[in-house]
Amino acid sequence: MFTFTYIAFALAAVIALTLMILRIGAMMADCPQNGPAARISTVSVATGFAAIGSGGAILIGALLPIFPHAPALGLTLALGLAALCLGLGFTQALANLRALLMPGPETAAPPAKQAPAA
Repeated sequence: MFTFTYIAFALAAVIALTLMILRIGAMMADCPQNGPAARISTVSVATGFAAIGSGGAILIGALLPIFPHAPALGLTLALGLAALCLGLGFTQALANLRALLMPGPETAAPPAKQAPAA
C-alpha cells in the first residue's frame, strides 16, 4: 500500500516538474532571437529531467523495505528525499536550459569603443 502511494506521488512530482520545464521553455520560445533553439533545448532538457528524475524516484522507492515495522516513516522519508532530489534536479535543469539559450561571450556584441580622453 505504501509503495503504491510513494510511486504515485513521486511520479506525479516528476510529471509536474517536467511540465513546468516545458511551460518555461514555451515562454522562452516567444523570443524572436532564440525561439527555435528554445523549443529544441527545452524538449531535450525536459526529457533528460524526466528520465533521470524517474530513475531517481524508483531508486529512492527501493528504500521503503528498510522500514518494515514503520512503513509510514519509510514513506515520509522516501517522499521527502524524492522531493529534495527532484527539486535540485529541476533547478539544475533550468540552469542548463538558461546556459543553452543565453549568448556566450563569443557570440555577445563587442563592447563599444570609447573615445580617448583629451
